[in-house]
Amino acid sequence: MNLLFEEDGAFKTGTILTDNDASLQVETPHGKRLKLKSNHVLMRFAQPSAGELLQRAEAEAEGLDTEFLWEVCGDDEFAFIDFAREYFGHEPSPIESATVLLRLHAAPIYFHRKGRGRFRKAPAEILQAALAGLEKKKQQAAAIERMRDELLVGTLPEELRPLVRQLLYKPDRNRLETKALEAASAETGKSAARLFLDCGALASTHELHFDRFLFEYFPAGTGFPPVEAPAEPTDLPLAAVRAFSIDDAATTEIDDAFSITPTDAGWRVGIHIAAPGIGFGRESALDTIARERLSTVYMPGNKITMLPEDIVSRFTLGEGRDCPALSLYLEVSRDLIVTGHSSRIERVPVVANLRHHDIEPVFNETTLTEGGPDFPWKAELTLLWELATVLEAGRGKPSANQNQVDFNFSVDWSQTTADGPGRIEIGRRSRGSPLDKLVAELMIAANSTWGKALAEAGIPALYRAQTGGKVRMTTAAAPHEGLGVDCYAWSSSPLRRYVDLVNQWQLIAWVKGEAPAFPPKSPDLLAAMRDFELTYAAYAEFQRGMERYWCLRWLRQAGHPAMSARVLRESLVRLEAIPLIFKVPSMPTLPPGTRVQLAIDSTDLVDVEVRATYLETLAEASGEATEELDEAELLPEALDAASPPDVTTDTAPPAAA
Repeated sequence: MNLLFEEDGAFKTGTILTDNDASLQVETPHGKRLKLKSNHVLMRFAQPSAGELLQRAEAEAEGLDTEFLWEVCGDDEFAFIDFAREYFGHEPSPIESATVLLRLHAAPIYFHRKGRGRFRKAPAEILQAALAGLEKKKQQAAAIERMRDELLVGTLPEELRPLVRQLLYKPDRNRLETKALEAASAETGKSAARLFLDCGALASTHELHFDRFLFEYFPAGTGFPPVEAPAEPTDLPLAAVRAFSIDDAATTEIDDAFSITPTDAGWRVGIHIAAPGIGFGRESALDTIARERLSTVYMPGNKITMLPEDIVSRFTLGEGRDCPALSLYLEVSRDLIVTGHSSRIERVPVVANLRHHDIEPVFNETTLTEGGPDFPWKAELTLLWELATVLEAGRGKPSANQNQVDFNFSVDWSQTTADGPGRIEIGRRSRGSPLDKLVAELMIAANSTWGKALAEAGIPALYRAQTGGKVRMTTAAAPHEGLGVDCYAWSSSPLRRYVDLVNQWQLIAWVKGEAPAFPPKSPDLLAAMRDFELTYAAYAEFQRGMERYWCLRWLRQAGHPAMSARVLRESLVRLEAIPLIFKVPSMPTLPPGTRVQLAIDSTDLVDVEVRATYLETLAEASGEATEELDEAELLPEALDAASPPDVTTDTAPPAAA
């Protein structure tokens, strides 16, 4: 005797070996023996064989009309054999019974299961809803297939056009468009980004990486809402100085300038900081904008300013203007000892914006040692450099690592290469030049002096502190061991950092003798500090990522030439010509500092990866080289000294940027 039973949701057949009422020993057509409970048996039969029943029933079931079965079925619960008897009009054969069972089981929309071999027809309204849902799924499946096919031939489906950013950076896997994109990716083995590049949804790989950042941090775009222009105070005294700034060629947010006034005891050195905090205050519309952005975002060829351009232009220390400023005056003796200081809110005549590329050829270590040509501001720069040397010695810490090199990225957006808009040039500039030291030491002096003044006045501020090698932000004055100062409050870049703007408001209140914008234990001050730390770190990471991208563009422009590099550790190297770090698996184990020659095999602008092969060792490691490759970064507050240059070019970036 054979039987039909259900196991794990599937129908199976077998031959009875032993029947013990409550259980049976059964052998399947494949020779497997198993123990089966009697209540799992759906039907017993003698003919056909156990191996033939389901095979023949499946073929017969294809001929049954499910809709007709539903129409002739009663509303009460029923067993499949009873329904087969009614449907065929006679005692059904095992094959007929199994045929009906398989058809009922295969149509759960029409027939709801109520137990083993038992069913009940779906109510009409439920059936209609289920059929509508089924039809919708069919249409969705067809739409997915159509969109997938369009992507496979390099065409962007219209449905995907407004969703490109979302699909790339934060896809909703419940959307049909996402499913179509995933299906196309699975079939081609290409990422979503590569598919979109193929079909023209992205103009270039630069747009891919830049838009990822905008999607997360500037979802509403980089434009500014309309704001009322701040009213500058008209009663600020005019300082009796001739101030000058020192910046990179492309810097537009000029935060700091300097002046020297002879006195009977020596000189009065002025450190003048742009003062947007005089024009607008806390909880103003401009404060809301700055609080949301928290910092200017820098990247090769572009920047996203913290404040609107017209506000920056109004308060930047541009030459030929009397600019609102918060000034720190250092009283300096003839032997270059700082004997006192004072702070003022005033208008400062800025008579010159000096640029590195103009000054460094005539003001550098060689000209300071051997003498050089006369040029405007030579005497002032020399005096400030001598003062900076004394200040540096007083701190006991160098303001810049003489062995490190800064790389300047310049993008000419008027040119287009095979990889997209923009042609990159990367220049080298040794860190720690006399100009660097000059600006660095005066900025450190201003930030530490003002930080200490606020602490002594009991006015909270935002400080950078370093103890035990760990740099952190705090609202309490604390030592900065890396700089060798008692406290350090970022105050010298209020046009581009919200922390500096906050501290400037606190300083303005201190100078005026008024209540500070942020009182002691202000929760808003703590919140601003936390938000700034997270945002500033994210912006810095984005800048590093875009610099890496442009390094790869530089390599591609150069035709992937062989490059020299220095070993950092194990298989990790850094190219000497550009600031690109990557792994070279083929390189043997070499000491840090070893110079090697590499073949650049390929670069990937989507994943921003470079593949290279080790060719030869050029020079063994030396102590000097190892020191040069110290991976500890210069403290950002010391970099602030050099007024971190804008990396924009005079040529505007493409509209997408």
